[in-house]
Amino acid sequence: MLRTGFSLFFRIGSLTLVCSLCALALSGCEKDDICVDGDTPLLIIKFFDDENPDNSKNVDQLRVLGLGQEDAVDTFADRTTLDSIAIPLQPGETQTTFIFILDSEDEEELEIGNRDTIRFDYNTREVFISRACGFVAQYEDLESELQVGSENWIRNIEVNNAFVQNPDTTHVSIFH
Repeated sequence: MLRTGFSLFFRIGSLTLVCSLCALALSGCEKDDICVDGDTPLLIIKFFDDENPDNSKNVDQLRVLGLGQEDAVDTFADRTTLDSIAIPLQPGETQTTFIFILDSEDEEELEIGNRDTIRFDYNTREVFISRACGFVAQYEDLESELQVGSENWIRNIEVNNAFVQNPDTTHVSIFH
């Protein structure tokens, strides 16, 4: 009889402990444990006509590669005709370099098209969003440098907003 009483007491105690731990775990949750505002902003680039700077202008068959990368940036459809794009900067670095390819296509497994290289320099600032989202990177003091070549299709670059925080703002204008 003593053994049965102890077994029943042990089971009830174990059940009480499990229920207490579950209640404690659930009480630690807050409504902000779902992250909705926690994305590091992308660099927004808009393309303009060099001869009519007020008019946007599509780039045909655009492909953008990170320097040293084989795969195209995946934040927009590869080899499409667009007048604006959003690309990621590297949060742990102070610069990111991209190769912008006009009229990109594969010919016998080789990439062809007119390549221009742009380096973006910036300072990274980490901003705490919430407990669920953690930190996101924001970029300050954005500058750009076009590697000049004899066949550049990009004529000029203008930084419109040196603080990359808002995904609805054009940060850089490229004239071609």
